[in-house]
Amino acid sequence: MSAVEADQIVTGRVVGLTEKEVVVDIGFKSDGVVAKNEFPAAPEVGEEIDVYVDRLEDRRGQLTLSYAKAIDKLRWNIIEEALETGGVIEGEIVKRIKGGMIVNLLGSEAFLPGSQVDVRPVRDFDVYLGKTMEFKVVKTNPGNGNVVISHKALIENDLQQQRTLILDSLEVGQVLEGQVENLVSFGA
Repeated sequence: MSAVEADQIVTGRVVGLTEKEVVVDIGFKSDGVVAKNEFPAAPEVGEEIDVYVDRLEDRRGQLTLSYAKAIDKLRWNIIEEALETGGVIEGEIVKRIKGGMIVNLLGSEAFLPGSQVDVRPVRDFDVYLGKTMEFKVVKTNPGNGNVVISHKALIENDLQQQRTLILDSLEVGQVLEGQVENLVSFGA
C-alpha cells in the first residue's frame, strides 16, 4: 500500500468499468473512481493513467479521483516550467478577439496580444487563424488560469542572433554587394 494524500497526482491502473465510472487502483487501501465523462474516450481495463486524488473518502467512504484535474495540473506544470526556463511551446491559433488572438496551447486557451504576433505590425490577423506556431510564455496567473504568450519574442531572439553573426563576420575594408532600397537627400 502506498502513501497517498489528497491534492496530488498519481499513476494508477484501470481495474474496472461501470456505466458511469472508471475504477482505478492507485495502490491505496481501496480502489478509486473517476467519472467516465472526464475521459475523451473510455480507457481500457489494464491501462495506466494519471489521476488527481480529489478526496481520500467521500460521503460513501470511497476514494475520489479526477482524470481531468490531473491533465489540467500536468498542463499547468508544463506552462509554468516554460515560463521559468524560457522554453518554447507549440500552439494553434484558433480565434481572433479584441486586442489579439486565442491560441490552443496544450489543450487550454492562451492569449496572444496583437502586438506580440510579429516584429512588424500585423494588419490582418485572419491570415494567422488555424496556423500552428511556436510561442514563448510571457506571463501566467494561476488564480484564474490566464496565460499570455508571445511569438514576437522568439523572432526577436532569432534576429538578434543573426545580427550578431553578421556583425562578427564583417571586417574593415571588406567589399560587400548590396541593393539600394531608397534614395534620400543625404544618401542611399
